Amino acid sequence: MTLFHFFNCAILTFGPHAVYYSATPLSEYDTLGTSAKAAVVYLGTALVKLVCLATFLKVSDNDSFDPYQELLKAVIGFIDVAGLFFALTQLTHRNISQNHKFQAVGLGWAFADSVLHRLAPLWVGARGLEFTWDYILQGLEANANLVFSISLACMGSLMWLRKNKPKTLIPIIYSCAGILATMPSITSYLRRGLGWNLPEVVSFELFSSLAMALISWQLFSACQRPST
Repeated sequence: MTLFHFFNCAILTFGPHAVYYSATPLSEYDTLGTSAKAAVVYLGTALVKLVCLATFLKVSDNDSFDPYQELLKAVIGFIDVAGLFFALTQLTHRNISQNHKFQAVGLGWAFADSVLHRLAPLWVGARGLEFTWDYILQGLEANANLVFSISLACMGSLMWLRKNKPKTLIPIIYSCAGILATMPSITSYLRRGLGWNLPEVVSFELFSSLAMALISWQLFSACQRPST
């Protein structure tokens, strides 16, 4: 029963990445190499963030919300944006379209994040004797993170690769990118500052990920139309 629970949680956490790859044109254009390169860039970015967090953040004795520390975390979190910039603009990709490129990069980015932050807790905790909803909620959180990562890669693609985008949309694109980049700080505030429990936070992440996906899709579609 414990292994059954573990496999269910693992499929919920990592399965959507495989489903997204196989159900979209990414598999037809063989973009697995692009996703793998993005995953490697994510691991390097995560290492840089870890060093910065260990250097500049102090260890707190309690789990209360500290605005200064959270602001510092948000600033350090923008290292992810630099990593995505490198993955989108500096890595060599096969002859794939801009549409497929940002999806492949976002998919690899999200998968590496799930492996790094959720695989070990799943292996240790989900095989416990006592059933808990926490790991199912973490799987749903990973699904929201997948949507956030692809949406942020979409915004990065529009910011750095799309040259002839409508000027009226530029502030919206940068605002959405800022919201997506600071989403970890937003959820941290909900947990520590407002005292939300895990189901409430995960519900917020799922709802906001769908909203950001819809906005990103609309912005990308608008930038694809020929300018008049």
